[in-house]
Amino acid sequence: MLNELFILTKIKEGDIKAFEEIFRRYYSPLCWYAAGITGEMEVAEEIVEELFYVFWKDREHLQIFQSVKSYLYKSVRNEALQYCQHKEVKERYREYVLAGNATEPVSDPHRQMEYEELQGLIRHTLDKLPGRRLRIFEMHRMEGKKYAEIASQLSLSVKTVEAEMTKALRTLRNEIDNYILTK
Repeated sequence: MLNELFILTKIKEGDIKAFEEIFRRYYSPLCWYAAGITGEMEVAEEIVEELFYVFWKDREHLQIFQSVKSYLYKSVRNEALQYCQHKEVKERYREYVLAGNATEPVSDPHRQMEYEELQGLIRHTLDKLPGRRLRIFEMHRMEGKKYAEIASQLSLSVKTVEAEMTKALRTLRNEIDNYILTK
């Protein structure tokens, strides 16, 4: 633990050799750990690589209160579980579409009108978002980019991208909840 504290201090100071030591020590075990959760080695490698990218990029601001090993494993676990949840939602939607539910034309004029009203509400709500927040939302939800890609392209931290997405989704959720309550 004392050695890791020393290495972490070196990493925060920008010592690439110290970072490489942590990377070499934990990369492979973290990949296997993530693969055990996701069931996909390629995805696991991507998760671990992303973690180390963010670890190095945000090294000066790292707040690690346990061992580096614990921090890395918790981070990988959280990302892998988030990936699995996202994958499950996508799979359910795919099954919904394949079952023909999403492509059935709305024959009930009342339902069609509600659908169009809700689409308009979503468009109007998105138009009210601040420019950067809207761009981040579009890049993630419409273009399918990951937070790290967005952060890199917009020269922001991943945490900023996460915060902006959270705010955008909260705004949308509130508007939709208000719409539903008034119906």
